[in-house]
Amino acid sequence: MAYMEPAPLKKENPFESMMSRFNVAADLLGLDEDTYNVLKTPTRQIIVALPVTMDNGRIHVFEGYRVIHSTILGPSKGGIRYDLDVNIDEVKALAAWMTWKCAVVDLPYGGAKGGIICDPKTMSRGELERLTRAYTLSLNDVFGQDKDIPAPDMGTGPQEMAWLMDEYSKSQGMTVNAVVTGKPLVLGGSLGRVEATGRGVMISAFGAMEKLKMIPSKTSAAVQGFGNVGSNAARLLYERGIHVKAISDISGAYWNDKGLDIPAMLEYAAKNNRSLEGFPGAEKISNEELITAKVDLLVPAAKEDVITSENAGKIQARLIVEGANGPTSSKADAIINDKGIMVVPDILANAGGVTVSYFEWVQNRLGYKWTLDRVNRRSDRIMKEAFDRVFAAATQHKVAMRIGAYVVAIDKVAQTYKFRGGF
Repeated sequence: MAYMEPAPLKKENPFESMMSRFNVAADLLGLDEDTYNVLKTPTRQIIVALPVTMDNGRIHVFEGYRVIHSTILGPSKGGIRYDLDVNIDEVKALAAWMTWKCAVVDLPYGGAKGGIICDPKTMSRGELERLTRAYTLSLNDVFGQDKDIPAPDMGTGPQEMAWLMDEYSKSQGMTVNAVVTGKPLVLGGSLGRVEATGRGVMISAFGAMEKLKMIPSKTSAAVQGFGNVGSNAARLLYERGIHVKAISDISGAYWNDKGLDIPAMLEYAAKNNRSLEGFPGAEKISNEELITAKVDLLVPAAKEDVITSENAGKIQARLIVEGANGPTSSKADAIINDKGIMVVPDILANAGGVTVSYFEWVQNRLGYKWTLDRVNRRSDRIMKEAFDRVFAAATQHKVAMRIGAYVVAIDKVAQTYKFRGGF
């Protein structure tokens, strides 16, 4: 099959975007130059060429990445994305975000990220399996249950993680469940993992609503994205009495001023190849109209840089809870802050996913399975405690929640580094 060329890089470099927030927090903490240089620099950046035999018999050479940003707090942790937009700057930024995300929720992990430039939607199951196994083999000396633990991300899921675990286990001569998280339940996956990120978004939203004295039954919301994170966040918000007026997916955005029937939308998408195209209980609007809609709560749960300096001034929500990684460009931060909108940042709001990934790893190491109730209770507690820590830091330093989250994370990693010491 013919392959598309990778898309051009995004206008705003995601690594620079992350570093602009990092620098503000580092100044607030009075971080010394030596520690600053250690914390900002990725530990390892690996680029691999992956020759894969396609179904037509031709060999296509894919480019893959794995960036280990930090191992100061413990083994590195982070997803693998299959997407045409994957590039080294994006992977570096996402790896650093994982370091801060794990530190914010107090997990014993450093940060990593991986990716392969490909379009999984155009590939057969066999091609995806061969690609995943080739990637695993190339990074065999990098991965390990005590070294670097991958997980699913955009374009990957439990099946890819099962192939990765199997290929890695072959090289070790034994089954190593804990080398990867996000696995199918029968292979040692954790109950509650699928909805974990969306659940964390919901817990973060309610923590913020409490501070803003927002009453759930009188609160309206717009959720951008209806994938794993967006659909679960929308469902959980709906179940707790919030009027979700707008939802979007790849087919467009949908609006109902009286509130959308989220269970009906989930059922419709399940029967319609995961698309909301033609959903009868809503009118179609543009994605831009969803971002700037007249709602109290906005949950961007799709891709990076959807809130920019161009549209930030038009946002009407009082509260933004970031379900996606990096949905707000650094240039939009100042505009949002000037408008007095509270933002629960990505490294806090969507950390429910890595929290339950950690639980999966712990269960695999113990050889014991937890109940769904135990997973949810422990995850909710960790998310609530993290929200309170970030809110306290933001209040103390008189800064936005985003910088508060970076302060909490950088302080933890910096202190740990100083205790451990360098060369």
